[in-house]
Amino acid sequence: MESKVSEGGLNVTLTIRLLMHGKEVGSIIGKKGETVKKMREESGARINISEGNCPERIVTITGPTDAIFKAFAMIAYKFEEDIINSMSNSTATSKPPVTLRLVVPASQCGSLIGKGGSKIKEIRESTGAQVQVAGDMLPNSTERAVTISGTPDAIIQCVKQICVVMLESPPKGATIPYRPKPASAPVIFAGGQAYSIQGQYAIPHPDQLTKLHQLAMQQTPFTPLGQTTPAFPGEKLPLHSSEEAQNLMGQSAGMDASPQASTHELTIPNDLIGCIIGRQGTKINEIRQMSGAQIKIASAMEGSAERQITITGSPANISLAQYLINARLTSEVTGMGAL
Repeated sequence: MESKVSEGGLNVTLTIRLLMHGKEVGSIIGKKGETVKKMREESGARINISEGNCPERIVTITGPTDAIFKAFAMIAYKFEEDIINSMSNSTATSKPPVTLRLVVPASQCGSLIGKGGSKIKEIRESTGAQVQVAGDMLPNSTERAVTISGTPDAIIQCVKQICVVMLESPPKGATIPYRPKPASAPVIFAGGQAYSIQGQYAIPHPDQLTKLHQLAMQQTPFTPLGQTTPAFPGEKLPLHSSEEAQNLMGQSAGMDASPQASTHELTIPNDLIGCIIGRQGTKINEIRQMSGAQIKIASAMEGSAERQITITGSPANISLAQYLINARLTSEVTGMGAL
């Protein structure tokens, strides 16, 4: 019966999602994208890699089941090649298995495990691969990680059987896909609301962080921003004075409550002002909207290599505006165009 399903499933288009670390993704993309191009051409499957400066990325493989198996075989053999290469430089004698992590809708995991674990046991025994289904769902999603490890051949057989189960038991209800978070997304508090900076947007953060912030405020009214939330990365941004550094990292969270406006000035080198203003003022307008502060950029002075920026607003608005300006500068200096 099963072989019939898998044979019959060859015309069915299926999507399998894999969760990979940055290093694994780099290995699959290859120099100038040559490896992934070859995998796409030879397998006939669509292989998409999620964007983003994240420690984890999602690799989506879509196509008829036979194309998916070919793509998986190529990925498994590539990972084995990486293991062999890394072993030639180390003293390890036993070869670690190839490990892949699938991302599967939680509603399909029951079928994959089977009654009393019967199905997963059968898959382990018939393929020789280790298969583990995570007990918890991945953050902010209705998906679970399924970790497969073993030889490339065992992995390919295992993926074939998992595909059969997924075809026989489609997901129930809506699936909220897992999206990896950027590396320690900075969190900023302004006006009692938490925002996380994702790409170039400030996204209002879930309530629990705001509550955490309020709790921290009650206990220590003047804790600097960088300490009220463990999610705030302590990286040093290219600030132009220690006073600004104090203002950004040490902006007293307790001041959120004070509505009076204040003014802060900073100087930016002429050659970097463009990245803050953006094309036709798009970036500076975004920073104004996100921070709620008024921002004025002085005209270029003759003979001066710097421009004056004046930020007016509540201390929290100023702090947020400064953070966003510095984030733009950081992205320009480090070439990280994502910010």
